[in-house]
Amino acid sequence: MNFFDIVEKFGESIDGAGVIVVVIGGLIAFAGAVIRLTRHEADVYRRFREMLGRTILLGLELLVAGDIVRTVAAKPTLTSVAVLGAIVLIRTFLSFSLEVEITGRWPWQKRTDRTT
Repeated sequence: MNFFDIVEKFGESIDGAGVIVVVIGGLIAFAGAVIRLTRHEADVYRRFREMLGRTILLGLELLVAGDIVRTVAAKPTLTSVAVLGAIVLIRTFLSFSLEVEITGRWPWQKRTDRTT
């Protein structure tokens, strides 16, 4: 097994971790929502969306990290770097969109509800 095979397997492992995070996080968010529904708590839907959104963001970060490892560390070509660039742009757009959906503000905007 050479260096490039190791890097490929490492990148695939990071991708697998990203998928696991999304699946397990989605199940936990769903279970939490069901529990809150049975307790008749307020804002169940909003809290479910926040937790699911944060899970997806973390999963996306891991998936992009796996792509970066495989593209940059293993024999990069102009095509693979262009594909990586497109993936990062899409991920960035999704991350910003999810952040706005979850918090109602852009990531660079300061929070106004801090109690410190």
